[in-house]
Amino acid sequence: MNKKIIIAVDGMGGDYAPTEIVKGCVQALQDFPLKLLIVGHPEVLKKELSKYTFNEEQLKVIPAYETITNEDSPVAAIRSKKDSSMVIGLRLLKEKKVDAFISAGNTGALLAGGTFLVGRIPKVQRPALAPLIPHKNGFSLLIDCGANVDAKPSYLAQFAYMGSIYMENILNIPNPKIGLVNIGVEKEKGNEVTKAAYQLLEDSPLNFIGNVEARDISYGVADVIVCDAFIGNIILKYTEGFGQSLFDILKEELLKTPLSKIGAFMLKSSFKNIKKRFDYTEYGGAPLLGLQGLVVKAHGSSNHKAIYSAIKQCIRFTEQDIVSKIQNSIIE
Repeated sequence: MNKKIIIAVDGMGGDYAPTEIVKGCVQALQDFPLKLLIVGHPEVLKKELSKYTFNEEQLKVIPAYETITNEDSPVAAIRSKKDSSMVIGLRLLKEKKVDAFISAGNTGALLAGGTFLVGRIPKVQRPALAPLIPHKNGFSLLIDCGANVDAKPSYLAQFAYMGSIYMENILNIPNPKIGLVNIGVEKEKGNEVTKAAYQLLEDSPLNFIGNVEARDISYGVADVIVCDAFIGNIILKYTEGFGQSLFDILKEELLKTPLSKIGAFMLKSSFKNIKKRFDYTEYGGAPLLGLQGLVVKAHGSSNHKAIYSAIKQCIRFTEQDIVSKIQNSIIE
């Protein structure tokens, strides 16, 4: 890295904050020449940090005496809890004092705060939350999965542009394949929004392959899966739940008899590799694409490994200057 990247992390957001947040940050400092600002209650964070040895020039605690919880109303919390770890972290990003901000806290509040405080890139009509989801041969970017429940055709077209830039620069996929989620592959299928979006994407310079059905997503039919947040969130939650339930079923069946236990032991490394491919901690969080700075939503149950991966993701995003690339290529 030519310059030392600075990343702010919400030390109080998530189910396992601040313990796992701090641990993930300290581990990242061991591998990357960056600076981290952990935002949160100073006494609580310093107590956790006292468990570790690290270069104190690379890590600083930014005081914040309020916390936005999952029970808080998103917009109201952003407006009223101005001394919260999330709001202060977003302000640091807005003021260009950091290159990225990561939070495992209240998703709705982070989306609202990102939009209101950090602001959208000029011409971007709506930012979109875009996690990576596993498929047979790797990962696809699902965009949108949480920011825009109701989307216009032009929103979906912009999501495709932003997703294409992300996949080309972050996952090194040249000319990413773009698929539009629909109830059938035929052009005439879907509602008025998807039909209009299809036409916009067909007329674009993107590598648009047409409509994709949900059953084909797991086979990696497209690199970027475009949909509104209502559909995207259902796809995301089903993928997470199905992956976990599948491994639970396998475990139950393989431990039923002495013979099956022997088979399970012989296949232990293979099952471990398969499980790793479904593990969200391996690929960090979901970037909120379309903002004037990088905001990453980490999973609410993120452990230290997930936070580490999110920090690594932010480094790559910053090095590739994704914000500027989106700004230079987006169409209205």
